[in-house]
Amino acid sequence: MTTTETLSFKNAIDTDFSNQENVTAIEAAIKAVSDLNGTKYPYIINGEKIYTDNQIVSINPANPSEIIGSVSKVSQHEAERAIQSALSAFDTWSRTSVSERAEYLLKAARVLEEKRLELASVMILEAGKNYAEADAEVSEAIDFLNFYALNAIKLSKDDHKLIRIPSEDNNLEYIPLGVGFIVPPWNFPFAITIGLTVSALVTGNTVLLKPASVTPIIAYKFVEIMEEVGLPKGVLNFIPGDSSEIGDYITGHPQIRFISFTGSKEVGLHINALAAQTAKGQKWIKRVNAEMGGKDGIVVDETADLDYVAEEVVQAAFSFQGQKCSAGSRLIVVEDVYEQQLEKVVERTKELTIGLGSDNCDVGPVIDEKAYKSILNYIEIGRNEGTLVLGGNPVDCEGYFIEPTIIKDVTKESRIMKEEIFGPVLAVAKAKDWKEAIEIYNATEYGLTGSFFSSVEERVDVAAEEMHCGNLYINRRCTGALVGVHPFGGFNMSGTDSKSGSYDYLKLFSQPKLVTKKIQF
Repeated sequence: MTTTETLSFKNAIDTDFSNQENVTAIEAAIKAVSDLNGTKYPYIINGEKIYTDNQIVSINPANPSEIIGSVSKVSQHEAERAIQSALSAFDTWSRTSVSERAEYLLKAARVLEEKRLELASVMILEAGKNYAEADAEVSEAIDFLNFYALNAIKLSKDDHKLIRIPSEDNNLEYIPLGVGFIVPPWNFPFAITIGLTVSALVTGNTVLLKPASVTPIIAYKFVEIMEEVGLPKGVLNFIPGDSSEIGDYITGHPQIRFISFTGSKEVGLHINALAAQTAKGQKWIKRVNAEMGGKDGIVVDETADLDYVAEEVVQAAFSFQGQKCSAGSRLIVVEDVYEQQLEKVVERTKELTIGLGSDNCDVGPVIDEKAYKSILNYIEIGRNEGTLVLGGNPVDCEGYFIEPTIIKDVTKESRIMKEEIFGPVLAVAKAKDWKEAIEIYNATEYGLTGSFFSSVEERVDVAAEEMHCGNLYINRRCTGALVGVHPFGGFNMSGTDSKSGSYDYLKLFSQPKLVTKKIQF
């Protein structure tokens, strides 16, 4: 019996950084990774590593003069070569047994565990994460590898609850789609990159992976690991490049079968529109799996535990500087406890430390200068829409640091209540009662995550039915989805509600084929 048939899924365990030995270990790992700063990395097509003079440079957002590394860019010519490579590899890979494909993922998961602190250190330096955020991302990546491997086996063996009749033998099988284009985000540059990629690979597809331009080094580390475990050439092609040059070209190509994207609403809608156009020679309707962000809200009624809520709100709003699509950027509190709850949130936020991820501070830098300027602009907008009660300023240092910011007394029509800021900014609104609070929560074009805090079961039941989002959390923060536990994806402009980390997610990269055999009597 193969390894894949005997394993069961368990979520990976994060590193305990209350243990000083682990702190010492990650400090050493950060130092070792820092010693490699400035390394140049290739693009990879059909297993061939090519270095070019045209590079994407990755910097440390906490110290923009520090170059983490650079990756070689591809042009449309190389992108075309990558597509042809993936097409050629698909012939063999699509016919490789599911258990064999899954074994590559399981091997990679073991390598990730062995290299956990090294990989976390790359994200600490390249993305500005602290110890816990970076380490948890490695855990999530391990979970995606193990979960999708084991569930691909399950999908291949499932009888799919067909009704059986005596005169026929009917079998429903999920077969691969073809070549896919993987476009991950910078905020979870390891876990989401891996999740988007391996869900497609394990179901028999071949892919082109274009990493986020501000975090390409950690994406390369993943590709390197897949090479280490023996993934066949051409199955995974690593193609860093400018979206303006290769993004539309690949998305609109007649041989691309699907696009998996995580990023902004604007880019996601553009991809969706382009993919909907039928190119000359195209034989299928392309699939788009898109997660496009959120404007997530936390609703608090007068029966909630306000101290507990404050802790959860601060974690949801300001962990990783609010740069999560699931971040709780809106706080909606009933008027009876509005000032009391706000005071507790402010006091808890004041306790956060601001500084380097390598020093394990609570709040690090935002990702780059563009984000920095955009967030500060939104803070100025917020000053005019409500009352600034905390923060609001850039931190006087070299990196892209912004104080955790809280703006109260905004309305549901305020821009900072409606538009995704993607930074450490919390907008706070008052509701006359819990029902109006839910109405304010729903007054957005997004629908990714939300939280409802109440000790009244009847209200909880109403909130569960009426709060319109893909992931609703009752009496806990709206961030921190676990693979297999909290299938993740949102409604409306938050995307296609693809539910990553679920059994059904694998079906998005497959097409069902029914084979019926007449039984001879």
